[in-house]
Amino acid sequence: MSTPTTGAVTVTDVARRAGVSVATAARALGNYGSVSDRSRERVEAAAAELGYRPNMVARSMITKTTQTVGVIVADIENPFFLRALRGITDRLARSGYDVLLANSDEDPAQEYRALQVMAARRVDGLIVTPTEESERDMLAELIDDGLPVVLLDRRLHGLEADSVGLRNRRAAREATQHLLDVGHERIAVITGAGPDRADELHRTDPRGLKRIQATTFGMRTAGYREALAAAGIPFVADYLPTVGFRREDACAATSALMALPRPPTAIITFDSVLTLGALRGLQQTGVRCPDECSLIGFDDAEWTEVVSPPITVMSQPVLQLGERAAERLLQRMNGEPVDVAAIRLSARLVERGSVAPPPSAR
Repeated sequence: MSTPTTGAVTVTDVARRAGVSVATAARALGNYGSVSDRSRERVEAAAAELGYRPNMVARSMITKTTQTVGVIVADIENPFFLRALRGITDRLARSGYDVLLANSDEDPAQEYRALQVMAARRVDGLIVTPTEESERDMLAELIDDGLPVVLLDRRLHGLEADSVGLRNRRAAREATQHLLDVGHERIAVITGAGPDRADELHRTDPRGLKRIQATTFGMRTAGYREALAAAGIPFVADYLPTVGFRREDACAATSALMALPRPPTAIITFDSVLTLGALRGLQQTGVRCPDECSLIGFDDAEWTEVVSPPITVMSQPVLQLGERAAERLLQRMNGEPVDVAAIRLSARLVERGSVAPPPSAR
């Protein structure tokens, strides 16, 4: 029996080598329909001998699935999303799914384009970290069309979709309380929010913060302000700069904070990129940490242990967040009857060397 010498090996070639019908070979290779064990073994042996590679487009037309999941993250350079992506891909791989990755860079226009690409590629499900002004209508349309969608790290109010994230309000309240407990009253936060969010974050009543569309920084700011209020410490708008989410933004914000007539004695940053920027800002302005200004960051990035001083952090279970998002999506893709849920995990305070009592207390 001859072996194909030119072009790609086809199902017909495999069927001929295995001595079965083309329909039987197609069912065995596509893992659908009824095939006897003996025929399946012969087809698999023939496919291996001939070096057969499946046509994924043809298979998806038959099985109605592409075995791919789209993942859209907000900032691929942020270690948080890299770690979460590891949890997502590992969990999906165990169930036979590949991942198509896109980076929105916190830009709603880029997110919209990524959603269009994912829909065109006919992914079986989506995990999305929505931007501040996310394409809620398009996500809602995809969900209405039957595409399973899980939101990672953030929620969109009014969108009926599962979400997996942190207990952000509680975590920020705990970080603030830790600083209050060692004597700090002038506590600043660097949120990652842009200037267009200043009015919302600075409003008199912090309860409205949770309605900000991409809620991570809103909920954390609310937790920070609640801790201050419970301690009887007035909120100071100057201690809550809104400059952006880049490292250089946090560096500039820290320099500006240290130039205030009454600079803060402690700073909380809402992710590891901002923490690194704040640390650089303290160094550039000659402010010693923690002797003159304490620092607490969110996310236990590897570098936070090896710098001087090592950084006190709110450690997030980032790998587990990714795994839980993937598991929830798998439930949806498998058609399990589950209600829409907001799945929340807890952060943990890791005390290191970047927090000390304020200079006045010493």
